[in-house]
Amino acid sequence: MLSRAACSTSRKLAPALGSLGSRQKYTLPDLPYDYGALEPHINAQIMQLHHNKHHAAYVNNLNATEDKYLEALEKGDISTQIALQPALKFNGGGHINHTIFWTNLSPNGGGEPKGELMEVIKRDFGSFARFKEKLTAVSAGVQGSGWGWLGFNKEQGRLQIAACANQDPLQGTTGLIPLLGIDVWEHAYYLQYKNVRPDYLKAIWNVINWDNVTEREDAGNSARLRLDVLRKP
Repeated sequence: MLSRAACSTSRKLAPALGSLGSRQKYTLPDLPYDYGALEPHINAQIMQLHHNKHHAAYVNNLNATEDKYLEALEKGDISTQIALQPALKFNGGGHINHTIFWTNLSPNGGGEPKGELMEVIKRDFGSFARFKEKLTAVSAGVQGSGWGWLGFNKEQGRLQIAACANQDPLQGTTGLIPLLGIDVWEHAYYLQYKNVRPDYLKAIWNVINWDNVTEREDAGNSARLRLDVLRKP
């Protein structure tokens, strides 16, 4: 499942052990749809550049940075390990975030979630309309580049909205399990919506893949149940 793949990616960003030769390189995931499949809401040119250029750059830079990090780790070069942390966070976060983002979108998306996810949204935000309004406002309010997120707080067992700057990964920086991410870097919308971020945010709701968000919420609940079991005396 793609949510497990994202968790695996996050885990690999921790200091790796073993030889350089045995490390498996990160790769650019294929999109589950054609570049033009999200039109007219997100055009093909944006999707191609976003996936094949921007996401690919994060993957390539992550591999190069991790090679340097592992070399420094083998040499016991702590100064270099520390110096490489920002690049690991930026490029690793970019890879994690976009891997989630592509699956959060679908040409058959839009509308409203159903079943348990809708009930949880109503419980935690009052209504779907209020949730949508809040996530849109948080995403619109990101200064510069970043992401708006719907996450699952497994400690509290509730949904939570958050914003992350740049490519900071949600789980790595807040502890929230990522369910739905909205990329508000200009490369995600500028070629079609220019600098009018609110128009892009209005359009993206038409391609949200609620089935994928539901799968991620189910996985988050499972993680919480495991945590509860571990806490029992």
